[in-house]
Amino acid sequence: MRILVIEDETPLLQIIKKRLNEEGYAVDTAKDGKAGLELAESVVYDCIVLDIMLPVKDGFTVLKILRARKIGSPILILTARDAVEDRVSGLDLGADDYLVKPFSFDEFLARVRALLRRQGEEKVNVLSIGDLTLDTNTRAVTRGEKYIELTSKEYAILEYLLRNKNIVLKKSQIAEHIWDFNFDYTSNIVEVYIRYLRRKIDSDFNNKLIHTIRGVGYVIREK
Repeated sequence: MRILVIEDETPLLQIIKKRLNEEGYAVDTAKDGKAGLELAESVVYDCIVLDIMLPVKDGFTVLKILRARKIGSPILILTARDAVEDRVSGLDLGADDYLVKPFSFDEFLARVRALLRRQGEEKVNVLSIGDLTLDTNTRAVTRGEKYIELTSKEYAILEYLLRNKNIVLKKSQIAEHIWDFNFDYTSNIVEVYIRYLRRKIDSDFNNKLIHTIRGVGYVIREK
């Protein structure tokens, strides 16, 4: 899943990006409200982490503009401002959650996972198709009785496929959700990781789940 973090404190921004990357998320960052707003309007993000006390445009202004422009990405406000009226203002302007600094990174990651679960039709902890299951809390992937060990990128692609099961996804869609702006879109990295996934998910089973739609992309479905 692809996440945007808008935070002007460089050390904190770097730590947040590192922790989210370790969890398998693609992360884009901005250090002021104007740059963050431009990114949020150019890419469909699965979640936006937004500081309030930002240079150029403050977080409340960014939040108000995003919701006025019908950008529906879940937004987690992350700020040192802990007054009740600030929390009320943020939630009334359209934020989905509010976390006050300093905070526990375990709680931060749990809140991000909760926001991601609210999207679309899948609102459960366990994603599945056929005998394949993926637990978004424990990150455990199994097919039948077999436990499947995945790298962070393999896991991220599988989660994205499962959240869009039976829907054909273009290679560009997969790339944009799994990698950040540093990704080389001319490479064949998507094909490479799909091949890795197939070896682990499909090779030992008669019923193949990951299918190639020639000239378009990929879909996960039972037949």
